[in-house]
Amino acid sequence: MEKRLACLLEETTVLDLDLNGRPAEMAIGQVVYDSRKVQPGDLFVAVPGFQHDGHEFIAEAVAKGAAAVVLERSTMELPIGVAKVVVPSSRLALPNLASAFYGYPSRKMKIVGVTGTNGKTSTTFLCDAIFQLAGFVTGLVGTIENRVGGKVFPGERTTPESVDIEELLWKMVNDKVTHVSLEVSSHALDLGRVKNIEFDVAVFTNLSQDHLDYHKNLTEYRLAKAKLFSQLDLAAAIKSPKTAVLNADDESSSVMKAATSAPILTIGIDNKADISASQIQIGDQNAVFQLKTPTGTRKVRLHTTGLFSVYNALTACAVGLSQSLDLDLIVTALENMPGIPGRFEQVRCGQQFTVIVDYAHTPAGLENILKTAQRFARGRVILVFGCGGDRDRTKRPLMGQLAVRYADLVFITSDNPRTEDPAIIIDQIEEGIKKLPGNHRAYTRYIDRREAIYAALAEAQTDDVVLIAGKGHETDQVLADKVIHLDDREVVRTYFKELN
Repeated sequence: MEKRLACLLEETTVLDLDLNGRPAEMAIGQVVYDSRKVQPGDLFVAVPGFQHDGHEFIAEAVAKGAAAVVLERSTMELPIGVAKVVVPSSRLALPNLASAFYGYPSRKMKIVGVTGTNGKTSTTFLCDAIFQLAGFVTGLVGTIENRVGGKVFPGERTTPESVDIEELLWKMVNDKVTHVSLEVSSHALDLGRVKNIEFDVAVFTNLSQDHLDYHKNLTEYRLAKAKLFSQLDLAAAIKSPKTAVLNADDESSSVMKAATSAPILTIGIDNKADISASQIQIGDQNAVFQLKTPTGTRKVRLHTTGLFSVYNALTACAVGLSQSLDLDLIVTALENMPGIPGRFEQVRCGQQFTVIVDYAHTPAGLENILKTAQRFARGRVILVFGCGGDRDRTKRPLMGQLAVRYADLVFITSDNPRTEDPAIIIDQIEEGIKKLPGNHRAYTRYIDRREAIYAALAEAQTDDVVLIAGKGHETDQVLADKVIHLDDREVVRTYFKELN
């Protein structure tokens, strides 16, 4: 697959173009932002990153045969035979180049974009299940995995870089995919990774504190999410109609609503909404509720539990209805969904107590799973959790307070420490606990996550609920100098295997 450089640059602001001996209609083999992946004939885009500046790797890209380089520094000289394209921002140019190279694949499929602090993964999985039952060929892009038709690829981040996501969508078009469910992070929106994707449905799940290491405050975080909804009104849009699905129980929905002129479908439990749930029953393995929609009312029994599962189901139902799908088909898909890896996932090894692994890594997420466990626990709620390094530090003391407020016994441990000292992270979690009135001693510190899980399981008794939070589906732990294999679910199974 090749594209002419001139064609790729049509939608990009170019300050200076020096072909440097190359033909005017030179062909480009790939658009690449990682110098390690450059092959002869590629266009290398030097993007300034958070840890490294792509301009530092131009020499490596040229040595590997890059035919042209997109960069921000007009004074930088390139060897004869390497075209130089100077732009105001390589970061903003990258998605334009990517979408042009792959022929704007999002315009050829139905694209559902889901944003919010919590619930993105579960909602996209549910939407995908609905579309599959309706007989569509589907694609999925998100935290756990990327799917192109029947092929599954591991997900490396919530929303891939623009080149990677456009390539994924292009592959989906080639595989006859018609409906795509896509997780959209605030980082992706703020950095323009999805700026040229034409969404048919934009979904907002909820908003609570997260990513304040990147966004300056909750207002900026909220406005970043709102960019998804403004994209429904893209001047270049060729598909219609569009729909915005909003959570009527979350006050941030007003910001999302203000960002678009698209028709809106609301979901909710506490406030009036187009699609709502009542008579909710939360059990240890199921959530049952009465679903009310503009096209009818149904009783729904999910294979997952928690109020958050009800919200996710309502949201996916709204997406299905926005695409004129039959309500009975939607309900069947919701009820047949077995659960999502690492999302309130029970680990059963014949023990007399419940063990649940969950991805909750925000204050709101942690509070949600703790409250859910309290609703069905016949014994104690025991919690294992930590906080990630090189991420929002302000949520650490808050999560410590929530832990001891809602759990009977807490084991504070490492999540993904990354470049930070895990002991200091735990200290910061503990600071929040110490600020609470009264004497909170029902917690223990373990630097080693495996040891913390073992200690919690050894403490558990009949009818207790052990929650292991933070990493969910993840199978690795990121330390300062290495990445080790660590899957919370495997650790639980290994514990019982050794015990027996």
